[in-house]
Amino acid sequence: MSRIGKMAIPLPSGVDIKQADGQLQVKGPKGQLSMKIPGEIQIAVEDGELRVTRPSDQREMRALHGLTRSLAANMVEGVTNGFSKTLQIVGVGYRAEKKGNGLTLHLGFSHTIHYEAAKGVTLDVPNNTTVVVSGADKQKVGQAAAEIRSYRPPEPYKGKGVRYENEHVRRKAGKTAG
Repeated sequence: MSRIGKMAIPLPSGVDIKQADGQLQVKGPKGQLSMKIPGEIQIAVEDGELRVTRPSDQREMRALHGLTRSLAANMVEGVTNGFSKTLQIVGVGYRAEKKGNGLTLHLGFSHTIHYEAAKGVTLDVPNNTTVVVSGADKQKVGQAAAEIRSYRPPEPYKGKGVRYENEHVRRKAGKTAG
């Protein structure tokens, strides 16, 4: 039995779960998420907990068992607390500004970069070198943060660029006079 798949997911108050037509819908204070239930995996709600079971011990069913449980747990966590990622912008003159539902990034290029957030993702700029990406869907939050980071990933010589909050950038020594 999958160690992750056999764990029950506790359902906090205010979270509603509906299952119909092979879809799992989770609704809570932060929003509503849905996913397609793969294969013959069964999901049951009992005693305020969500349980995921599989019909057989085939290799594919074992893999889908843990995956489905993890995705369902992320959905429950997302609609109750939400997810967020913080990005730091390092470099002289590098900055971010919030424009509507998007960002305007000045990252050392000859032009500014305009990034528009996906539906369900909110961008916040507490100061001009910090961007907070948040939302209920963990995958969308991570994707948005990765797209913003991809415009100017941190480089190893001066450390300039866009990095995650706790990311360690391994620095290299530059050229030395011979």
